[in-house]
Amino acid sequence: SLLGLCLITQILTGLFLAMHYTADVSTAFSSVAHICRDVNYGWFIRNLHANGASFFFICLYIHIGRGLYYGSYLYKETWNVGVILFLLVMMTAFVGYVLPWGQMSFWGATVITNLLSAVPYIGNTLVQWIWGGFSVDNATLTRFFAFHFLLPFVAAAFTMVHLIFLHETGSNNPIGLNSNTEKISFHPYFSFKDILGFGIMLFVLISLSLFSPNLLGDPENFTPTNPLVTPPHIKPEWYFLFAYAILRSIPNKLGGVIALLASIL
Repeated sequence: SLLGLCLITQILTGLFLAMHYTADVSTAFSSVAHICRDVNYGWFIRNLHANGASFFFICLYIHIGRGLYYGSYLYKETWNVGVILFLLVMMTAFVGYVLPWGQMSFWGATVITNLLSAVPYIGNTLVQWIWGGFSVDNATLTRFFAFHFLLPFVAAAFTMVHLIFLHETGSNNPIGLNSNTEKISFHPYFSFKDILGFGIMLFVLISLSLFSPNLLGDPENFTPTNPLVTPPHIKPEWYFLFAYAILRSIPNKLGGVIALLASIL
């Protein structure tokens, strides 16, 4: 339920951000500055959206960890839809990170899309096709904005499928027994449990967004994109670090990419 709340929060804050954002290389960075300075509560909406992504991934990793621990991967349909959902959310977060068009946005996009050049034979063509040119440029930014708008709704649809498959079998529990005997009414028990969870998470999210909104971000992204200057350390947001570390720890390009995919799947 917390993951659902995250998705809804992200879609709502994202909608309001999209109303004021311009997906153009010359104006993207300044449009984000405009949102933070001139739009009513724009700074708050932006901080909620940026930190909401972190909370989304916290909930996601806890959810996956619980699924692994309790052996829920035995529900194959539910699990496979879940893997697709995980990939969708990761893609969404990645293309979204490129939108403010700061230094880390640009170079992150350059580095990660370049991984596709490790695909044998068609790699380079593939990268240029995704970039829409010979480097990360305006074409890349506009299509990333389109993807970032579209994918969360695809994720919402897959969430419904995920739940439908889950309801076919019923959920798992710590002892692994059939839970039919212990079913209780949704309201008031689960509804209050959910409302309490929502309250705690929103409280922590809002506190983070108000007190230290840039705690989890990269200071490099306060510098507008400059294709001529590479940042000293190119690193993703914290929730991709596990994959990036695996990628970097293997000296072969294709091997690293394969290991990265394996770590996610």
